[in-house]
Amino acid sequence: MPIQKTEKIWRNGKLIAWDDATIHVMSHVVHYGSAVFEGIRCYKLPSGPAVFRAEEHMQRLLDSGKIYRMAIPYSRQQLVDAMAEVIRVNGAWPCYIRPIAFRGYGEIGVNPLAVPIDVYIANFPWGKYLATGDEGVDVCVSSWTRMAPNTMPAMAKAAANYMNSQLMKMEAIQNGYTEGIALDATGYVSEGSGENLFLVRQGKLWTPPTGNSVLPGITRASVLQIAKDLGIEVVEQMIPREMLYIADEVFFTGTAAEVTPIRSVDKIHVGDGKVGPITRRIKSEFFGIVEGTLPDRYKWFTAVPVKQPVGA
Repeated sequence: MPIQKTEKIWRNGKLIAWDDATIHVMSHVVHYGSAVFEGIRCYKLPSGPAVFRAEEHMQRLLDSGKIYRMAIPYSRQQLVDAMAEVIRVNGAWPCYIRPIAFRGYGEIGVNPLAVPIDVYIANFPWGKYLATGDEGVDVCVSSWTRMAPNTMPAMAKAAANYMNSQLMKMEAIQNGYTEGIALDATGYVSEGSGENLFLVRQGKLWTPPTGNSVLPGITRASVLQIAKDLGIEVVEQMIPREMLYIADEVFFTGTAAEVTPIRSVDKIHVGDGKVGPITRRIKSEFFGIVEGTLPDRYKWFTAVPVKQPVGA
């Protein structure tokens, strides 16, 4: 997924040129992975560009920083406003938005408390992450375990956590799969390398709780709300690995993945290998909302004020 360069990036309260958004090689984040970040989508609605669940994403960024004793020097509203500003100035939507806060240049050593914190927000065009069609993806159960409780905080969206995810993703791709699913330290289903996981069994929608080293996904929460409103019974509890093989339906959720059906797990077809009815209903509802063919009844969108659409 190559990055498409845009004109400006927001850095510590000011817009700078894309090519000026650089850091020193001796920055703390380069050596110790000391960063927290978000991935957010801005959709092109009939009314104009709008950011999906902007406040929830920025609150999670602040929460991730708090877990790592990283006091991000901006309020949630300031970050939301900055995100809208960079989208408007760049004139690029629909797009992917990457806010990141990291420990910058100043000191070397494991102790980060005196290192200055830098905050950047970039946006750029980005398409589908896992699949573009409706066939579903083929995945495997990873040999890499999701980090255990009291080792790395899974509830923080931290850059260092994604070294674990990279191992899962590379292993899956090298073995001919699109994605991997990690088990937690006790052997129960956790999540994908960058996605939350749902499965359907006997008409119920199942998903692992956050206690299974799961990142509390914003899209995950959206799907849970949609499912409840559709009258689908939701079960949040520990899921043994073998349920992946006997599930009627399985799908991923995430900002990048949105709602992506899973066709097979470890070369075992999920159900009959086709997108199931519950996945299809949830996916249809989700994309109806984010594409603007259904009303934003949950008030999930933050409009980006612009004078005219791109290309007008």
